[in-house]
Amino acid sequence: MTQYALFVFNGDPMCFIHVLLNALDMQARGQGAKIVLEGAATKLVPALYEEGHALHGLWKKCLAAGLVEGVCLACATKLGTRAAAEEKGLRLLDEMAGHPSIAAYRAAGCEVITF
Repeated sequence: MTQYALFVFNGDPMCFIHVLLNALDMQARGQGAKIVLEGAATKLVPALYEEGHALHGLWKKCLAAGLVEGVCLACATKLGTRAAAEEKGLRLLDEMAGHPSIAAYRAAGCEVITF
């Protein structure tokens, strides 16, 4: 089974929706997907849990399916969303000087896609 790590740096909801849709589609096709929130995308964390937000439903589906790998510790800290990520139980990723390591995902056999 092909395993994908979807690194999303872009905080634009119009970009992020494609990450969520692709992760769900990959899973439905029998492929593995892991969503990693990096950079400006970490600013979306609080909004993703708001029931009225356009991405809330897809975010809940991805969470329920186990597709959300985690959030960059350094970026969430710098952009003020670390507490929200911790409160929601999201894993804080920090293996590369406070950031998630793309090389570690590659070494684990993941194909990395960036958004």
